[in-house]
Amino acid sequence: MKIKTAVFEISNSDVSKCPKERIPEYAFIGRSNVGKSSLINMLTNHSKLAKTSGTPGKTQLINHFKINENWFLVDLPGYGYARVSKKTKRTFQSFIKNYFLQREQLIGTFVLIDSRHEPQRIDMDFMEFLGENQIPFCIIFTKADKLTPNKLKKNIEIYKTKLLEDSWDIFPDYFVTSSTSKEGRDSVLDFIAKINEQLKE
Repeated sequence: MKIKTAVFEISNSDVSKCPKERIPEYAFIGRSNVGKSSLINMLTNHSKLAKTSGTPGKTQLINHFKINENWFLVDLPGYGYARVSKKTKRTFQSFIKNYFLQREQLIGTFVLIDSRHEPQRIDMDFMEFLGENQIPFCIIFTKADKLTPNKLKKNIEIYKTKLLEDSWDIFPDYFVTSSTSKEGRDSVLDFIAKINEQLKE
């Protein structure tokens, strides 16, 4: 897929105020500081589309970006260890949950995992929530350039083992990415393009 246009549409914390257009949308979410904004900027080829920061938890709203005038990329707040108050974090969790349970236009979710770390409970719990609610998702392993190929492969295998041990029948589709080298960009975009084409049939 070639990204011709990527335009910010709206930010809000109320799923009922999300865009009404009946076009496919794909949500990107992950633990705070997983490199989500950098990944989104890399995918769209816009260096400042999503706000990046050294401070985890900068994204605090549901952010819709219209891509090529025919689908939405949705940037969601990171879950986990952002430096926000407990009250604010509960609000995040509430409207994030509402988004996933109520948003009919949502076609797929990309759960971002930092490839440098072993499985984190918070990531596993979130994927379990998606599975229990039959919300389709893929995994994106970020920051692949920070590891040797052997270490990267080993960490992914650990994730596969852990998920299959946790009663998953199959390991979800996954992508390996680097915002620095742009590794994985074509694979993720082609995957979205393929689904969009299938939806037209």
